[in-house]
Amino acid sequence: MFTGIIQSIGSILDLKQKGGDVELSVHTGKLDLQDVVLGDSIAVNGVCLTAIKLGKDNFSADVSCETLSLTSLGGLTKGSPVNLEKALTLQTRLGGHLVSGHVDGLATVESRHADARSIRFCIQAPNELAKYIAEKGSITVDGVSLTVNKVDGVTFELNIVPHTLLETIIGNYQAGTKVNLEVDVVARYLERLLQGDNAAIKSGDKKDGISQEFLAQYGFYKK
Repeated sequence: MFTGIIQSIGSILDLKQKGGDVELSVHTGKLDLQDVVLGDSIAVNGVCLTAIKLGKDNFSADVSCETLSLTSLGGLTKGSPVNLEKALTLQTRLGGHLVSGHVDGLATVESRHADARSIRFCIQAPNELAKYIAEKGSITVDGVSLTVNKVDGVTFELNIVPHTLLETIIGNYQAGTKVNLEVDVVARYLERLLQGDNAAIKSGDKKDGISQEFLAQYGFYKK
């Protein structure tokens, strides 16, 4: 688990093709690796990776074909800047929100414009993730815990303050940039709970999704 508070901007040292997937090597910048051991988790642009090699200021991790195809890691090249965060401990301050490091999908930056000293970004999420994004709720973008300022259909807005622009790769975003999204885990569990007993039914056997009748049956809606 992570907090979504980025600890360093690193950069890609190498991407070695190995049997169809990739061994990714990352220069960690100011990230302190003294307490990191082999097998520990480090989030790279919000993707939880396992350290298989450690150096003084770098680490390597295996990245599967699925991760390469479903996240922005597949588009990285040597020198690409990346957000880094070590896994949290019981002593870690939870300054952001609970982040699993499991990316739900790729989103696209639609636009950016200045808003006083901040930058306001408009981002288009995949259709299937729109229902999990709420105004003033939490969202993780490339591993950064952020607050959603506005939602309109599949698009949402973020207001990024100067400190976050400097300490993460968000300052580099332009229209068309692909970013990793992880929705708030609470929203996912809530959806599952609302299915009630239907959650145990295989998807091919389900007749309908959540309806007014279903919500009324379990006390969430009055006709």
